[in-house]
Amino acid sequence: MATLLRTCQPFDPRGLSSARRFEKEKRKPNPSRVLHQRRSQRSSFRAAMAAEGLKKGIAEFYNESSGLWESIWGEHMHHGFYDTTTPASVSDHRSAQIRMVDEALRFAGVPEDSSKWPKRVVDVGCGIGGSSRYLAKKYGAQCQGITLSPVQAQRAQALAVAEGLADKVSFQVADALDQPFPDGHFDLVWSMESGEHMPDKNKFVSELTRVAAPGATIIIVTWCHRDLSPSEDSLKPDEITLLSKICNAYYLPEWCSPSDYVKIAESLSLKDIKTADWSDNVAPFWPAVIQSAFTWKGFMSLLRSGWKSIKGALVMPLMIEGYNKKLIKFTIITCRKPE
Repeated sequence: MATLLRTCQPFDPRGLSSARRFEKEKRKPNPSRVLHQRRSQRSSFRAAMAAEGLKKGIAEFYNESSGLWESIWGEHMHHGFYDTTTPASVSDHRSAQIRMVDEALRFAGVPEDSSKWPKRVVDVGCGIGGSSRYLAKKYGAQCQGITLSPVQAQRAQALAVAEGLADKVSFQVADALDQPFPDGHFDLVWSMESGEHMPDKNKFVSELTRVAAPGATIIIVTWCHRDLSPSEDSLKPDEITLLSKICNAYYLPEWCSPSDYVKIAESLSLKDIKTADWSDNVAPFWPAVIQSAFTWKGFMSLLRSGWKSIKGALVMPLMIEGYNKKLIKFTIITCRKPE
């Protein structure tokens, strides 16, 4: 009993008050933590707003310029693939764009055996649907294209109807980073010169992987900057300045290197990863585009298109400069989703 009495101390209201004060202090927000949270929220908000602004800029740029491009260069809104041993002729440029599609398929090892042809294809960043219609005719596949530009989607569908492909191809406005397709749906995932517009390259490749069926081929043809050397932490200041000017005109986010894409593909456990630098094969393209812009037809079409198209035309020489300096790399990355 004595032991029990010693352990049972008299009630002390000051102890209760101390405990309450301690609990109250615990509930008080930590000023540094609150400041960090607010900064994080502001940073996330700014990033979201920047992403929305980029999407809006891309859509408006292609709404404005796609008609101009089609009138001069046709339905394929991408570089041509040229033989490095033969001078490019004026008549070869449109066929070089078709050759780009075929070379990409060949490099990726898409089977020539008709029993193994892809049956469902997604064209991510489809432009006015040139690749989609070509792949639908080549493989007899069902093709679905997505773009941020309503003008492009409408024009792509109209061309599909005109070519008798309305039952084979369809187009819609959608974000490549949040695609409106179920998991594992496509046998061939195709992105021809759209990756450079993606602000989150990890999310971009992840979405391509998500919609790919097991065993499906993924093809990314895109603009990259050169790989950094082991002694470099970043590009040189003059290189960053040059790319920034191009980004401003073409609504591009930060560039990445081919090795960055390989690392992303490896992190997603993709198989048979291959890359190639096709910069030499596309070298005649930008001089030809510049030449076409300074024809009477090109000049008048450019003036009618609007300021965004004019701004894009003015920086075309910077693309040539980037290629000449070995800063810009026209890169193909192909891989396969595991079975």
